[in-house]
Amino acid sequence: MSQPQAVIFDIGNVLIEWNPEAYFDRLMSVEARERMFAETAIVEMNTEIDRGAAFRQTVYDLAELHPAWSHMIRRWHDDWLAILTPEIAPCSRILRALRSRGVPVFALSNFGGDNFDVALRHYPVLAEFDRAYISGRMGVVKPDPQIYQRVEADCGLPAGSLLFVDDRADNIAAAAARGWRTHLFEGWQGWARRVVAEGLLSESEAGL
Repeated sequence: MSQPQAVIFDIGNVLIEWNPEAYFDRLMSVEARERMFAETAIVEMNTEIDRGAAFRQTVYDLAELHPAWSHMIRRWHDDWLAILTPEIAPCSRILRALRSRGVPVFALSNFGGDNFDVALRHYPVLAEFDRAYISGRMGVVKPDPQIYQRVEADCGLPAGSLLFVDDRADNIAAAAARGWRTHLFEGWQGWARRVVAEGLLSESEAGL
């Protein structure tokens, strides 16, 4: 099989850690956090942001609906960069090594348009993609098949030539169903070994 013609990165938990539960667990008990998440549908709120809803307005509107939790809910916006952290440096190095080899590198991420712009100013690696497919700008989220179809149509590359890394099995399954090559991210070393196995980087270039 020939080498992939492009590599597509998810962002959250592949290039930058994304664990809102851990962030809020530092501010309150686990039991209180679980109750807040259940009572406020804050995760569903974030999905709407990923679909393109305005970041600040959507968070603050939810806070207004839940006065008992409002100060905590607003932190989803106000402390965004404290939730989205730290950068997974070995994966950023892999991305840069691929680009230095002339391999096109794309992003495909469930990410609100507004908060992606915030992250972009803080994490330079996010400006280094050849193409960035951000759900909040596209109005559709993974694992909807439409988002993968739109990536294919825009980049003009065959499905089987795309190598996609994501930390969610459902997103991976949807891409694989379209014929993409896929890698379920469970740590940077496994991802490094995969790009080496695909012939895209040497072990040293991949950081192994």
